[in-house]
Amino acid sequence: MPEFVKTGVEGLDSILNGGIVENAAVLVSGNPGTGKSILGMQYLYNGVEMFDEGGIYLTFEETADDISQAGQSIGFDRWDEFIEEGRIKIYDKRTLLRSGDFSDTLDTILGDLQNTKYDRLVLDSLTMFQLFFDDETEQRQYLLKFIDILKDSGLTSVLTMEQSAVFPDTEIGLENFLTDGNIYLIQSPAGSTSNRYIWVAKMRKQPIENSMFPLEIEEGGIQVYEQAAGFSMMGESPPGFGEESPGGGLE
Repeated sequence: MPEFVKTGVEGLDSILNGGIVENAAVLVSGNPGTGKSILGMQYLYNGVEMFDEGGIYLTFEETADDISQAGQSIGFDRWDEFIEEGRIKIYDKRTLLRSGDFSDTLDTILGDLQNTKYDRLVLDSLTMFQLFFDDETEQRQYLLKFIDILKDSGLTSVLTMEQSAVFPDTEIGLENFLTDGNIYLIQSPAGSTSNRYIWVAKMRKQPIENSMFPLEIEEGGIQVYEQAAGFSMMGESPPGFGEESPGGGLE
């Protein structure tokens, strides 16, 4: 039986039937504003606060100060404390983009990861990561190298990815096939507001609840309502909700 790493996100570990498989690399995709960065930060924050597991945050889009302000605004009150104690380590855009040669920078980071004392990693976002490579072959080589080193280093990782399609099954890229799990965050217009959902489409080595579940972003981060009414992504109409899919959906 595989070991699981709990996200600590209310409701999410339940629909994952225990959490994320240890040493897995999971892709979290969604439109802008769906909560991908919040989920990544919450995964690291809960890791320290609930499970005494340190984490690394890689961001190509924000500074460490930006991330700190975002954490405080969502209710991660001890974020700065965890950073000062070295329990969360930040590689922000100033660090990642400091060198004119991105390959050298990436090789340095990968070397650091191989000697890490941490348990969790978040890359925000894979979209920016991919922009540094000239073609799909080079992109694939570096992504495979990156994921292999994460696994060899004992890290259980969340990689975020921007997508332009509203519905995830219309936009499936190379990264979906190279990672161990695919989670989609979806925001659907509903009159003057919008509804948010999460869909766990694939998780290797574990059964999952392969339906769309409502979520909310509130003080303290994301909460998933696994008992709420919803509908299956594998069919056009309810209920189809809460069904287990041993194969894990998309491959």
